[in-house]
Amino acid sequence: MGIDMAEKSFRLRLDVLDMVMRAKAGHIGGAFSVLDILLVLYGQTMNISPETVSDPDRDRFVLSKGHAAEALYAVLADRGFIQKQDLERFFVFGSDLPGHPTNEINGVEVCTGALGHGLSVSVGMALAARLDNRAYRTYVVLGDGELAEGSNWEAAMAASHYKLDNLCAVVDRNGLQISGTTENVMSLETLSERFCAFGWTVVQADGHDHAGLQRAFETARRGKGRPCAVIAATIKGKGVSFMENTASWHHRIPTEEEYKAAVDELKRGVKEARG
Repeated sequence: MGIDMAEKSFRLRLDVLDMVMRAKAGHIGGAFSVLDILLVLYGQTMNISPETVSDPDRDRFVLSKGHAAEALYAVLADRGFIQKQDLERFFVFGSDLPGHPTNEINGVEVCTGALGHGLSVSVGMALAARLDNRAYRTYVVLGDGELAEGSNWEAAMAASHYKLDNLCAVVDRNGLQISGTTENVMSLETLSERFCAFGWTVVQADGHDHAGLQRAFETARRGKGRPCAVIAATIKGKGVSFMENTASWHHRIPTEEEYKAAVDELKRGVKEARG
């Protein structure tokens, strides 16, 4: 019997925590906030597997918020795209798993990390599918903080103009970025109305509710004539109580004491999810 999704989400957070502690580098808060989204996309939504990474009809995925690479690597290892032991070399000099994803990694379509570019790349992928008469869908995960970059809205306008209903953008709406809250740095609300004004269908979801996310992605799949934005309400640092909703955990390494406390809390989560 496979591991329950809730249990797996805690287990993969343990993997992320270990990666950050070994490397003494990483973006643990945003990785924890986006992990459930990636888990549902790769585990229940996208038409992609280790065996089909070269199939022209595979679904495409872009992690625009590339600084959350730890979460992506943990999910890729869980799904068999890379080996679990590869995670031990995260951020090591010369490693195959650098701090931001590169397309040299099995299952990664495009190098990301320069914020504000992922949606534009994804629009190109979705438009290519239309021109090539391919059935694949393109999914892109955006950080809410990066939506301050104007290139996102140029891409949003193009996606609507070309009626790219094969494109789904997921906003990891945790409300925090490295310098504080998104609303203090550059207000985004009302975000749903902004996407609607650009001609997108908008679906609201709890970014940590696996069943709810699956329903949101199914709604996006059924939509016709418009791209879809799934605005996923998340918690930065989700899973470790003293990290949650705290901007300083955007880019901070736990102390040994904090690491042990986080491990204990995540292991309790595994046990409770297991029942």
